[in-house]
Amino acid sequence: MNIQAAIDALTEKGIDIDLNPASVKSKSRDFFWYSPVLKDRIDHVVADFVATPTSEAQVIEVLATCYAHDVPVTTRGTGTGNYGQAMPLAGGCVLHLHKMNAVKDIQPGRVVVEPGCLLKDLDAACNETGQEIRMYSSTWATATIGGFIAGGSGGVGSVRWGSLRDPGNIIRLRVVTMEETPRVLEITGDDLHRVSHAYGTNGIITEIEIPLAAAYDWVGIFVAFDSYEAALDYSYDLASCDGLLLKLVTVFEAPIAKDYFQRVAPHVEASDALVALMVAPHSMPGWETFTEATEGRVIYRSDDNDWAKTPGHVFEYGWNHTTLRALKVDPSITYLQIAYGTEDPVALAKKMRDLLSPEILQHNEITRQNGKVAVGGLTLVKFTSEERLDEIIALHEANGAMNFNPHRYTLEEGGRQSVDQRQLDFKREADPKGLLNPGKMIAWDDPNWSYDRMYAWPGLQPKTAAE
Repeated sequence: MNIQAAIDALTEKGIDIDLNPASVKSKSRDFFWYSPVLKDRIDHVVADFVATPTSEAQVIEVLATCYAHDVPVTTRGTGTGNYGQAMPLAGGCVLHLHKMNAVKDIQPGRVVVEPGCLLKDLDAACNETGQEIRMYSSTWATATIGGFIAGGSGGVGSVRWGSLRDPGNIIRLRVVTMEETPRVLEITGDDLHRVSHAYGTNGIITEIEIPLAAAYDWVGIFVAFDSYEAALDYSYDLASCDGLLLKLVTVFEAPIAKDYFQRVAPHVEASDALVALMVAPHSMPGWETFTEATEGRVIYRSDDNDWAKTPGHVFEYGWNHTTLRALKVDPSITYLQIAYGTEDPVALAKKMRDLLSPEILQHNEITRQNGKVAVGGLTLVKFTSEERLDEIIALHEANGAMNFNPHRYTLEEGGRQSVDQRQLDFKREADPKGLLNPGKMIAWDDPNWSYDRMYAWPGLQPKTAAE
């Protein structure tokens, strides 16, 4: 690895290079610290420099130069990911794509955009044509579309549209390889699985085409219930109503709302479970009819608000914003990502709640999966030790609740504990030296890994004596 030679060559080519220690460190971090396990393992990691291209041509220059000098490259958007996706484990170059942020073309039902565009800015541009993006993370205001595609799996909108990797939710990706002479590839169809949710390990996304939906002035709603069971039943049944257009259905076990939601807390009791919703205006009469037949108490509607302090966007209480809000109150909180599935997810979520509450508090996102309503969990965990966390994960799995471990920095461990052969094969083709985001794909480094313990990448940047 010849860092200085790469820096000199890129500077000569007019690439924006950041060498300031404070800003390089800042740009070398994402929200990995949600996990005390990851904080212990990779808090010290820092790049040697940051390169900020403004065009695909400059991306190609960076990749070709770093390839020539054996410098690892880790791609970054705005660093809102939670699993260390954007952490440069081997140092080297952080490729910061935030200046590639143009919305290039909007047509009926689709948009073409550069990866550094913020989700909120993309949504605003599409809104001008009466359209909106189908789904987005709860970090809509600060996250980029490229980061969402490369590191996310779903979010606000998944109750209607499923996950990002479902057919039709990505139309096309333009990807640059890291070879002696980088190639630009147009990826479509089934091949999209090779590069979506791959953490930038096998190509750099420089252009994205995704579908759009009709834009609505969504009504944000909070509904309180006397019990978690009633809140979950209501949410699952509501999401099953095919005639209602919903963008968010989220369940919070008590006392999450009272303890962690500052602007909601005055309007609920500690014993209240809460449901957060986004409902299309034309579905409000149907939602009212459905809700009137339940024990739910509507405490907030964005279209009829009498709160002294408005709560802001309802979706900013769901997905991983729930964890963030809890962390601000109690730094010992962390979380799990659980899939309760589609066969009998309500019963399974209730079972795990009975087994583990209050050590674990249920936060459920209602989504769709293969045409069925599904229940997921971004459950809040009162962290005591890594050993206890592993016990909790094992207990979920023993009961049939799949864990997507957010306390691991590799693709496989954060997924289904298995190799995605398509992604591995494409990395061999597109990144022959293994310089793209090294350490994040176990199958590249140790194809016989047994997954019986946390993977520790041998090339991880060592801690200094001061750390």
